[in-house]
Amino acid sequence: MLGTVAVAFVAGLLSGAAARPLVFTRAVPAGEAPREHCPGCNAALFSSKRRGRLLLGRCGTCRRAFPPARGVPELLSGAAFASIAATGAGGFTAAAHYWLAACGVALVLIDVAVKRLPDVLTLPASAGTLLLLAGAWFTGEPGSLGRALAAAAALGAGYLVLAFAGMGMGDVKLAPAAGALLGWHSWSAVITGTFTGFLLGAVAAVALVVTGRAHRKQQVAFGPFLLAGALSVSLLA
Repeated sequence: MLGTVAVAFVAGLLSGAAARPLVFTRAVPAGEAPREHCPGCNAALFSSKRRGRLLLGRCGTCRRAFPPARGVPELLSGAAFASIAATGAGGFTAAAHYWLAACGVALVLIDVAVKRLPDVLTLPASAGTLLLLAGAWFTGEPGSLGRALAAAAALGAGYLVLAFAGMGMGDVKLAPAAGALLGWHSWSAVITGTFTGFLLGAVAAVALVVTGRAHRKQQVAFGPFLLAGALSVSLLA
């Protein structure tokens, strides 16, 4: 078990490193194009000579460091992957968790930075989770694909209704992934995972207001809590 967790942790570190360029280029306000040049020297970031530097979080020309902070996406992914491995999950069901965690780390960092969840990550997160759960169903792993699809639709519709009250459309597009992962287990998991996400979000919002880091009407990134609720409850299930 320890060996499996260690391998998963290393795989998570690599996944986080691979996500770093995506976080940097996509962590821009809504309506702005993804970053393609260094903010320091305006050098093109995606030339063949500079891709490696971008993966390391530093411009290959002026050596300027890029956000996110060094080690953050790597350690987040490593911890998430190790946690999944520690449950003993295997097969396509585990792969669905790893996939959502890999997409989720990048989404969390972008959401925290600019309060948005870009389609380039939310749509593959939902589609990939559903595809891997279909593989789990095809190979006979315990769970219900029909319930996963129904839960994905239900949670997506529920978040769409909440969008009229201020919920972001990125959360709406990510909700089917969370619903599918929870619905694979049971409807009680869907309810518990959804409630957990809102509870975590409420606690964090109150903490930010109390500490003076946000005011009561300020928007709080909800993507991290949506993902945390879904992944944690699904793994426990």
